[in-house]
Amino acid sequence: MRAEPNDTKETLAGSLLLAHPSMRDPHFRHSVVLMSVHNAEGAMGVVLNRPMGKRLGEFSGDFALGPLASVPMFSGGPVETEQVVLAAWESRPDGFRLHFGVEPDKAVQLLDEEGAHVRAFVGYSGWSAGQLENEMKHHTWVVADVPEDLMTQAQDDTLWRLVLGREGAEWRLLADEPEDPERN
Repeated sequence: MRAEPNDTKETLAGSLLLAHPSMRDPHFRHSVVLMSVHNAEGAMGVVLNRPMGKRLGEFSGDFALGPLASVPMFSGGPVETEQVVLAAWESRPDGFRLHFGVEPDKAVQLLDEEGAHVRAFVGYSGWSAGQLENEMKHHTWVVADVPEDLMTQAQDDTLWRLVLGREGAEWRLLADEPEDPERN
């Protein structure tokens, strides 16, 4: 079972953090966090599997009539919850590419590219210097590589179970545990 970062990996940027099955924090329970920054000053990412059931055009009048109106909204985390962050992913032959904090003009351009996905996040997930490393020592997170099919999967509660289950048989068992053990 892999519950902490590989010793050869200096940064978790570009990785997924999967909430450990025992995590009870309502902001991160069963969350899949895509990490965009991880360095000596701290870490930052967005929760991928908390859809808000809204589109950017519904959320902000600034986008109501433009090409970004249909971009899906997600709760990205508990930090800066009044801020909207645009992010885009591109699946390319040379790998996965993340654009984080994209300007609206760039997001519109990416919408037209094949294999690109644009999302809007309200808030983000952030850690101060050393905070994430401390959480990793306490096995709060499971580190996973970004699967090639990430953006073709449902971006809801089932994403955590799917990605965690791919980390091995023991993780699959834990991911499939019922919320209430009496319902087992």
